Amino acid sequence: MWDLLVRGGRVIDPATGHDGTADIAVRAGRIAEVRPGLPAEAAAEVADARGRLVTPGLVDLHTHVWTGATYWGLDPDPVAWRTGVTTWVDAGSAGAYGMDGLRRFIADRSRVRVRALINVSGLGLVAETGEHRVLDHLDVDTAAAVAARHGDLVCGVKARIDSRTVGPNGIEPLRRAVALARRIERPLMVHVGYGPPTIADIAPLLAEGDILTHCASGCPADLVEDGKLSSAARKAHDNGVVFDIGHGSGAFAFDVLEAELASGVRPVVSTDLHARSVHGPAFDLPTVLVKMLAAGWGLYEAIEAATTRPARVLGLDAGGLAPGSPADIAVFAVEEGRFPVVDVHGGVREAPLKLANTATYVAGRPLPPCAAEPPPPWVPLSPAQGGAEADRQERTRAAAAPRLTRPEDFDEPFPRPGASA
Repeated sequence: MWDLLVRGGRVIDPATGHDGTADIAVRAGRIAEVRPGLPAEAAAEVADARGRLVTPGLVDLHTHVWTGATYWGLDPDPVAWRTGVTTWVDAGSAGAYGMDGLRRFIADRSRVRVRALINVSGLGLVAETGEHRVLDHLDVDTAAAVAARHGDLVCGVKARIDSRTVGPNGIEPLRRAVALARRIERPLMVHVGYGPPTIADIAPLLAEGDILTHCASGCPADLVEDGKLSSAARKAHDNGVVFDIGHGSGAFAFDVLEAELASGVRPVVSTDLHARSVHGPAFDLPTVLVKMLAAGWGLYEAIEAATTRPARVLGLDAGGLAPGSPADIAVFAVEEGRFPVVDVHGGVREAPLKLANTATYVAGRPLPPCAAEPPPPWVPLSPAQGGAEADRQERTRAAAAPRLTRPEDFDEPFPRPGASA
């Protein structure tokens, strides 16, 4: 007998090339079978997905989930259950000094799957920026030793290389990050922003399989030039560097993305979700996927860029529905129409549909609803964002209040003695 049968949805699974109506059977936390017409009577529980889109659990390549210990940290559980993201990659929140804590208090306790990129700085992201300004904290030997202790958790290296973070140290933090990545034989993710260092400085140090995140940002002056991919970015792309969206709260511009797409770049799609960007304009991974549709992608390509492709980049057992895979499943309602979506600079495009997650399963078990905490006091919200957060809290409070008041709304399992049967 199967434990669960997700029945009758449109299943898009780029890992196997499947796109069509099918049922998904789950046994012991793993995918047992995917095909149309599986018998409902063979399952202990049947979930009706007719008229819905069913995908592998989404894989977010760039997030920040070291909540309670870092500037950017966000609890993944209150977001995961309503968005379909089952694998969260924390991108450098913890360095050597904080990786034990990230495992103990986040990865081991979360309902979702959490992996991590170790920050080349032992400080990690305890502050807004500046972690690469003191080179003594960028100890490659120490970071390599910690990464080895957490080999099942650490799947790569992270370095933020922009003028605010590196200060007078220029390209040296990147050189140390490259040395660390090569030592532990895992990919390096490099955050780019306002230079210097510039893309021309950064790109020559990256190798095939490394990741350039914030690839659609309007901040680097030499990422896109004259409406085309710059020569430095083109060389990195042609050498096999992976371009990653990493939307965040300040790193996504439609015109940059469109220039890259026209140049043949096919990025992986991630949110850079953190304590700020969860309030917009990133919000969550389905929202960012819809922005890719607004830029001209099809639904299959967008799902692929947030499932099997990021999983392959980091060697994760995630992002697919082949038999034997972890039974991480996302179910969405799809509404067609014309929906405005925005970038971080006020640019607006229209998406042909929007996605609303209706169920999220990790290892075949549905994630329960979970309320998010208010933002920490250092997160700046616009008046509109503040109003939306206050409204969210009020709606959460109202949803938790009892609303049934009629006697006939309730059973009477224990009638009073002498009452007629």
